[in-house]
Amino acid sequence: MFRVADIDDIRSRLEVIAEELTELILDGLRSSVEEGRSDPGPTEKRLSRARRSVEKAAAILGPVPED
Repeated sequence: MFRVADIDDIRSRLEVIAEELTELILDGLRSSVEEGRSDPGPTEKRLSRARRSVEKAAAILGPVPED
């Protein structure tokens, strides 16, 4: 049987990972602007996709609504 504390711990770690990915994305975007590019590069796009996936996983593991 799964323990709620274990699931909550995993969800919390996923939220931290999403924040770290956000920081990487912002750093990449800042670099792009400094280099004169107006659009995000392929790395930033991949990181954004990964961040969205991690956020979805964290949301799925969130509290279960009671009926």
